[in-house]
Amino acid sequence: MSEQLPDLARIRDAAARIAPHAIVTPVLRNAALDKLAGAELFFKCENLQRGGAFKFRGACNAVWSLDEARAARGVVTHSSGNHGNALAIAAATRGIPAHVVVPEGAVRAKLDAIVRAGAILHRCEATQAAREATAAHIQEETGAELVHPYADARVMAGQGTVVLELMQQARRLDALVTPVGGGGLTAGCAIAAHGLVPELSLYAAEPEGADDTARSIAQGRRVEPFVPHTLCDGLRTLVGAPNFEALRAHGVEAMTVSDAETIAAMKLLWAELKLVLEVSSATVLAAVLKQPARFAGKRVGLVLTGGNVDLGDLPW
Repeated sequence: MSEQLPDLARIRDAAARIAPHAIVTPVLRNAALDKLAGAELFFKCENLQRGGAFKFRGACNAVWSLDEARAARGVVTHSSGNHGNALAIAAATRGIPAHVVVPEGAVRAKLDAIVRAGAILHRCEATQAAREATAAHIQEETGAELVHPYADARVMAGQGTVVLELMQQARRLDALVTPVGGGGLTAGCAIAAHGLVPELSLYAAEPEGADDTARSIAQGRRVEPFVPHTLCDGLRTLVGAPNFEALRAHGVEAMTVSDAETIAAMKLLWAELKLVLEVSSATVLAAVLKQPARFAGKRVGLVLTGGNVDLGDLPW
């Protein structure tokens, strides 16, 4: 596998590195949702992580991986919200500057969180090219270290620590379902999961309106570019090249769900788990409910990725 990807040892190192800063998030069960799915569901609640999303794990690992000289110049990233917020919080734990490039149209609640965390905000057009160009310019001006939202081995290693915790909390799983956008979480979790349980079935839940991962897996090559059309703002990103490599290597199967199916699942999660969850998080339950035969009678881990929502603009 590519040196752009972490291995299980690096994910274990990340777990030790972020332990003083990250929260060990709970795993919740719910009898009504188990009955509805016909399976035993184990919900890993990363919405309760620092910054309200799993992204803090990867950002924290990246920040604390830097030597003193590089850290002093700060960090920079481009992000529609959660990763930018996570990097700002992680940088604050080390007392270094954080620059976050944010595309127009990002969720207001997420922007406000980034500013509260102390980051320097930079606006750009809502295109991948504009995001990358603006981040590169800031890098050149400041010498800040780029911490890519998903195509960074340090970030993937941090995200993979979700699985190390989940496997201890749930003891035994038959399948794992994660949402997929850029693929940082899915790649890190796939590497960690198969490092611990090689036979574990791995699934990536994806909106039908941003199904580049599903199409890429079907065609055996990364499909680009694409224009996403989905309410799942956290999953509108093209899957990264090293991330796709990891997904293919570990036989991750993509499952697509409509926005309507995802919103219905989001309502169920709010009602049953009594948690504030983002629409992107609900794709995992939507995928299980859409194809129950795949999961019938199994012990299934579902990663609930975040809870940063605009309460004045809920999708229902």
